[in-house]
Amino acid sequence: MQYKLVALRKSDGETQRDIASLLGITEQAYRNKENGKTEFKMNEMFDLARHFNAKIEEIFLPRKYTFCEQSKEKIK
Repeated sequence: MQYKLVALRKSDGETQRDIASLLGITEQAYRNKENGKTEFKMNEMFDLARHFNAKIEEIFLPRKYTFCEQSKEKIK
């Protein structure tokens, strides 16, 4: 799941439908991407970073990094 993206979207008061429209995809396609079932295309990542005025790496972390960090937190 793209936790940072969800937080940014909600803090702006935007719905999944709003962001799907921004990206030119269906709401279901966006939901699948936000939930991690499918991956965002690079151009979608750039569009989202621009929309939220953030760097791509601030929103999207590599899956291995995310999993690794979550595992470290569980060990503590």
